[in-house]
Amino acid sequence: MTEVLPQGVRSRVRVPASSANLGPGFDSLGLALGIDDEIEVSTTASGLDVHVEGEGAGEVSLSSSHLVVRAVERGLDAAGIWATGLRVGCRNAIPHSRGLGSSAAAVVGGLVAANELVAGTFPEHRLTDEQLLQLASEFEGHPDNAAACIFGGATVSWSDHCGPDRRYSTAPLAVHPDIRAHVFVPTTRSSTSAARGLLPEQVPHTAAAFNAGRSALMVVALTQRPDLLLEGTEDLLHQPYRAEAMPESAQLVAALRERGIAAAISGAGPTVLALSTEQPGAAEAGLARGLGMAMRSVGVARGAARV
Repeated sequence: MTEVLPQGVRSRVRVPASSANLGPGFDSLGLALGIDDEIEVSTTASGLDVHVEGEGAGEVSLSSSHLVVRAVERGLDAAGIWATGLRVGCRNAIPHSRGLGSSAAAVVGGLVAANELVAGTFPEHRLTDEQLLQLASEFEGHPDNAAACIFGGATVSWSDHCGPDRRYSTAPLAVHPDIRAHVFVPTTRSSTSAARGLLPEQVPHTAAAFNAGRSALMVVALTQRPDLLLEGTEDLLHQPYRAEAMPESAQLVAALRERGIAAAISGAGPTVLALSTEQPGAAEAGLARGLGMAMRSVGVARGAARV
């Protein structure tokens, strides 16, 4: 039986940016980053009111097709709860279409905000983190960004098969305290679907074996051996095929790696992620500026939470 939320119930949540793949871990490795969106949702008598500040303001839909609204409604439905009306406010800091998980943050933020509405009035209907991961991954089609947004830190995620009705799971990793995360963000945007379209249907067995080893090594580098980050972020499965579509990003990755900095394309790009135990210097920042990118030290973040 569906329960109805009273008017005036409110929740406000913070949700982090994220980077997927981290080099070799295509669609499986994720890392939460310290750039946050804030989402505030409250129940009203009727209708829908959507307000967006910051990234995406004046660009995204303010109707029921807004991704956060869809996620809120999906979360309420999964919990067996109904709201007669909603007011949704988004204060966005995560750059859109740059490979920093803005879509995953919108989905996770909406789901977590809905879950907090439920928890305050019908706590017995509250969704678990595992249920939130399943719902968010169904939106995204893969769990890497969503898992990092929900659980924070680094995550290894997988599904039980490749067909429909997949079940998604994740294993959070305790990131080594010496590791720092930095992003080099361009003004240009990219499309995740377009970036995926550049990938071949088949890859050489040697490349698959190479990435399997590097993915395993990356887990060790993230948790125990930061000195292995450079080798751990090597990849043959996706970055070489996407390089022509984002030449400046590919050039920066190569230049940083030549300097001994573990760099990789963040998600589908064009942002570049660097992981290190030291702060990149003025030379690296200047190199990035010359390629139209701004360096930002963001750190490793916690998962989505109520504010």
